[in-house]
Amino acid sequence: MNRLDIIKAVAKVLTTKGEAAKAVETTFDTIRGALNDGHKVVISNFGTFRVKQRKERQGRNPKTGQQVMVPPRKGVRFKASKNLLG
Repeated sequence: MNRLDIIKAVAKVLTTKGEAAKAVETTFDTIRGALNDGHKVVISNFGTFRVKQRKERQGRNPKTGQQVMVPPRKGVRFKASKNLLG
């Protein structure tokens, strides 16, 4: 399922596909904004999104085999709710 499939599903409930697209985009933008601010996003009966800081680590260039340092970065983690799949 992709973003367009979600919009189509929401459009069945709302009056127009445009309103559905706006609702879905607003939802994703709100989640994205909260994660960018470092907050965790909890959606009841679905799951939790949180930002995790990854440390700098030693890596390897697969083409040359040369050792390189991978810089620290942020990543998003998702933990599913117990109710999500079963």
